[in-house]
Amino acid sequence: MAQQKISLTRYLVEQQRADGLIPGQLRLLLEVVARACKSISMAVNKGDLGGVLGSADSENVQGEVQKKLDIIANEVLIEANEWGGHLAAMASEEMDSIYVVPNRYPQGEYLLLFDPLDGSSNIDVNVSIGTIFSVLKKPDDHPGVHEADFLQAGAKQVAAGYCIYGPQTTLVLTVGHGVAMFTLDREQGSFVLTKENIQIPADTKEFSVNMSNMRHWDEPVKRYIDECLAGTEGPRGKDFNMRWIASMVTDVHRILMRGGIFMYPWDKREPGKPGKLRLMYEANPMSWLVEQAGGAATNGKERILDLQPTKLHERVSVVLGSKNEVERVTRYHDPL
Repeated sequence: MAQQKISLTRYLVEQQRADGLIPGQLRLLLEVVARACKSISMAVNKGDLGGVLGSADSENVQGEVQKKLDIIANEVLIEANEWGGHLAAMASEEMDSIYVVPNRYPQGEYLLLFDPLDGSSNIDVNVSIGTIFSVLKKPDDHPGVHEADFLQAGAKQVAAGYCIYGPQTTLVLTVGHGVAMFTLDREQGSFVLTKENIQIPADTKEFSVNMSNMRHWDEPVKRYIDECLAGTEGPRGKDFNMRWIASMVTDVHRILMRGGIFMYPWDKREPGKPGKLRLMYEANPMSWLVEQAGGAATNGKERILDLQPTKLHERVSVVLGSKNEVERVTRYHDPL
């Protein structure tokens, strides 16, 4: 007898029933996010046929040139989530400030943050890209919703995940009880559970970093990479491979599947910036997923999920993946 397929909806319902692991409103929110990701997946798959490739001739709040699909994905997520009654407000890498749910809709108790399309530079060359999201509980000590309500440490997330649009469309999710993976069954039109309790190997022979920036890195990062490059004759006593896709969601997905370490460190070109990646939309959700899968995530010195955000679009250095490698890089930053 063929094994019964477990849909995302069934998985979430069972999580809700199992000692109330997730509240009903959170379950509905995650289902809506998944439906939005299906819509984005269809737009991505159409590519030039749908007229969605290329630049939108505009910039986001970070001063980055927006692609047409960046804007489309952002609008899809807002329109899908604003009317359901489970959200109080949203924040996105593509918007200057928060988006409060309009008064004509009921206001819920959750806050949704997202990078609508991570890896935008890869859109036009048909390389995998994805949507990253994070869910927080709105503080209930005051009416209304304010930007400060979003400034919570990553350890306070109640759900996080990403959807990667590649050869398969895959949704990866945690609600704080391990990491589950769902693949979009296009014939059925639904996400189906394909992996549970994903675990990242503690050791690895793969690193993921933009080597062209090496001359700008701090010494601890240079030391780590130099040791990897030295191979079997070096202090590590083994050969490493490098993988770099320039799409965080894709590089992290590979690490969840087979281990590795991903780094986007501080560099001296912009010494006043702690890093390039966004803490709230990218680092926090990815760090929680990695930790839930047995890995580790730091900014080189501290656990990312313990960092207290001070602004919505805050940036951070990122070192995440196989636990023993992340701990080594972190130790190099503070050898005492």
